Amino acid sequence: MEARAVNKYVHQSAKKIKPMLDLIRGKRVDHALNTLHFLPNKAAKIVENTIRSAVSNYLDTEEGSKTNPEELIIKAAYVDQGPTARRIQPRSMGRAYIIRKRSSHVTVKVGMPEKAETASTKKE
Repeated sequence: MEARAVNKYVHQSAKKIKPMLDLIRGKRVDHALNTLHFLPNKAAKIVENTIRSAVSNYLDTEEGSKTNPEELIIKAAYVDQGPTARRIQPRSMGRAYIIRKRSSHVTVKVGMPEKAETASTKKE
């Protein structure tokens, strides 16, 4: 079983958040939170809060209340592009440049690690 959390309309581009997700994908939750907590990036704080929300969502389920949160791993972490706000910047000679203020949606899925198959179950 797994739980997910989606942080929508984050005021930062997906391009800046993606490296933070690449750091933590597939790792244990406690290790990922420790890594993100000491990074200076704004994106690290956003991803950290999303992971905490996903863990909380997992612990609220019936199966999750019986598990230890330190055993959870991050099964999936990805970012999608959100809506872009467009602003006009006046320039010389009557021109106007478009400034794109990008946003994104961060999704994190956490769950228990899958158990490795033993040699006795692999027999064919």
